[in-house]
Amino acid sequence: MSRLTADDYEALANFRYLLRKFLRFSKDFLKANGNLSPEQYEALLAIRAFTSIGGLTISHLSERLQVKHHSAVNIVDRLAERKLITREVVKADRRRRQVQLTAEGEKLIDELAAVHRKEIRGRSTEMIKVLERLMR
Repeated sequence: MSRLTADDYEALANFRYLLRKFLRFSKDFLKANGNLSPEQYEALLAIRAFTSIGGLTISHLSERLQVKHHSAVNIVDRLAERKLITREVVKADRRRRQVQLTAEGEKLIDELAAVHRKEIRGRSTEMIKVLERLMR
């Protein structure tokens, strides 16, 4: 493993800084526009991404969010309470639950994701420059 240079440390620090700025934007935006936690937004985003295959199981959602199964269940419970998702038994394995967006959940994630994409596009040039520095 080669030693890190001063430029490497600066690029790593800048990358983390840019990520934190984006995540701060996201957290504040989600609170003001839907009163969602970042984890709930990420769950809706993951479920939306896999709509074409009928949604996700809670186990798959747990993996996508990088949280323990019981944490994913808690997130699913809160989203289901708000009627943003539904949870159904998987026919092939009755122990498993499949989660899917409701119409209200789909509308909300479409609106939130569009703003996030716009924000990422606005920040992408700076982030790409830092990533390119790290790839050298």
